[in-house]
Amino acid sequence: FKFSKVLSTWNYMMLINTCPHLRPFQLADPGGPSLERKGAHPCSSPGGHPPTQAPSSWGSAFLSSHPQSRPCPHPLDLAILRHQRFRKLFDLSTPVLLWGGLFTPELWDNLRQQKGPYGWQGLSHQTIASTLSLLNSSENERLFAASGGPSPDCIRCAVVGNGGILNGSRQGLQIDAHDYVFRLNGAVIKGFEQDVGTKTSFYGFTVNTMKNSLISYQNLGFTSVPQGQDLRYIFIPSSIRDYLMLRSAILGVSVPEGPDKGDRPHTYFGPEASASKFKLLHPEFISYLTKRFLKSKLINTNFGDLYMPSTGALMLLTALHTCDQVSAYGFITKNYQKYSDHYFERVKKPLIFYANHDLPLEAILWRDLHKAGILWLYQR
Repeated sequence: FKFSKVLSTWNYMMLINTCPHLRPFQLADPGGPSLERKGAHPCSSPGGHPPTQAPSSWGSAFLSSHPQSRPCPHPLDLAILRHQRFRKLFDLSTPVLLWGGLFTPELWDNLRQQKGPYGWQGLSHQTIASTLSLLNSSENERLFAASGGPSPDCIRCAVVGNGGILNGSRQGLQIDAHDYVFRLNGAVIKGFEQDVGTKTSFYGFTVNTMKNSLISYQNLGFTSVPQGQDLRYIFIPSSIRDYLMLRSAILGVSVPEGPDKGDRPHTYFGPEASASKFKLLHPEFISYLTKRFLKSKLINTNFGDLYMPSTGALMLLTALHTCDQVSAYGFITKNYQKYSDHYFERVKKPLIFYANHDLPLEAILWRDLHKAGILWLYQR
C-alpha cells in the first residue's frame, strides 16, 4: 500500500471536507489509481468559481509552499475523479520520466524481458547503464523546472500536433498563451506563426521520427529541429538508436554505432546541449499508456510487434499526466477528411493511416477526454 495512495486518499478526504459540493463524488477504490497531482486547487470545479486562496484548513505548510496562488478554473484531476471510466484508467503516480536514480537491478531484470518501446529486450546493459548515468540531476527527474517559470498552482499546457486542421486556424496567440507548449516531429513554424504560434517548451520525438521528418518535410520548411535556451527535448525510447543518440548528445560526441553511426547530435540539438536539456520517457510509462488508453486490436495482428502509440499521442498523454490543464491542437478529429494530412502542406493530401499506429483509436480517446472535460480539443 504505497504512500502515494495514502496521500491521494488523504487529499480526497481533505477535498470533500473543504468543498461540500464535491461530496457526492467518491473514489471507486481508495486503494486504486492515485490522483495525487501537484498544482490543482482543491475547490475548483467545472461551472463553479474557485476560491482566491487556499482553504484555511490546509494550514501554513500549504500556504507557504504556494505563495502566489493561481488556481485552475477546471483542473483535469478533478475531471478525472468525477468520471467513472477515466478515474479507473489514470494513475497519476506512475513515473513519467526515466533517469539515473531509477535504474536498479530490479528494473533491468524487468525491462530486459520487454521489447521496445516498452523495455530493453536485446539491448546491452552497458548501453542503458552508461546513458542513464548521465541523467543524474533533478532536471532529468521531472518535466518542469524546480524554480522559475509559472506558478506551480496551475500549469497550463498546449500540445501542438501537425494536423491539417491548423492551417488557417489562427490559433497561434492562444497556443503561445499557455505556460508550456509541446511540439513534435516535423513542427514547421516559419510561415505558420498565426496558426501554430512560435513558442516551444518541449520537442518530443524518436530518433526515427525526427530524422524522417527532416528528410520528408525539408522542402516544406522543416529544415532543423527546434532549438532554444529554454527548450527541452523529450526522447521516446523506441529502440537502441534513442539511447545512443541521447548519450552522444550529452557527451558531445558522434554516435559510435548503429544506423546513426557518425551522426553529430549538436547538429540537431545545438552546441550547448547539456544533460539538463534532455528528458527520457520511462518505458514502463509508455507500457502503462498503451495498456490502459490505447490497447489497439493491431497488437493481435501481424503488425503487433510494430505497434505503438503515435508520437503525438505520447506527448499529449505525457502532458495529461504532468500539467493541470491541457489543450490539444492539430490532433485527429471526426472530420479529419476535410483537412490535409499536415498543416504545412501546400497541396491537400489525405491523412495516411500507418500500420504501426491506430489513429482511429486515438481519435476516439481525444473525443472522449474532451467530452469528459479532461482536456480541451481544438475542433472546427
